[in-house]
Amino acid sequence: MSTLAQKAETYLKQAITENPQLFVVSLDVTNANHIKVVIDGDQDVSISDCMAVSRAIEHELDRDEEDFAVEVTSFGVGEKLMFPRQFIKNVGRKLDVETDKEKIKADLVSATSQAIRLTWKAREPKPVGKGKHTVDKEVELAYADIKQAKVMITFNK
Repeated sequence: MSTLAQKAETYLKQAITENPQLFVVSLDVTNANHIKVVIDGDQDVSISDCMAVSRAIEHELDRDEEDFAVEVTSFGVGEKLMFPRQFIKNVGRKLDVETDKEKIKADLVSATSQAIRLTWKAREPKPVGKGKHTVDKEVELAYADIKQAKVMITFNK
């Protein structure tokens, strides 16, 4: 890790400590000294949150030592959820979840630091006779069993 990357990481940690509802999704420092930070929060992330984190990094680095650029963005809609805090934040929303065995579009009804619980309705063959009927499904998934999960965007009329 470059010296610039180490400094950026240190100052980023300090900035996040000052606002504990925020957390770092990613930090990337390119060879061209472009520092890109993606943050998320337990509630919504505002532009002022991004600006505060950017300033906290930028004001501590010395442009006389090396040229750099800092970009701080919030976690985007439709991005893959990566951390338990992101799942906890999205309880009550519909997720598109992929495991090794299946793809599930379901409601996220609970999330802990260990696992999530999903519920959904599925059409399955009737146990007796022809045709299908709707059944309620529920599953608890450990984070290790989730290949990817995204919040589904819905538009209400």
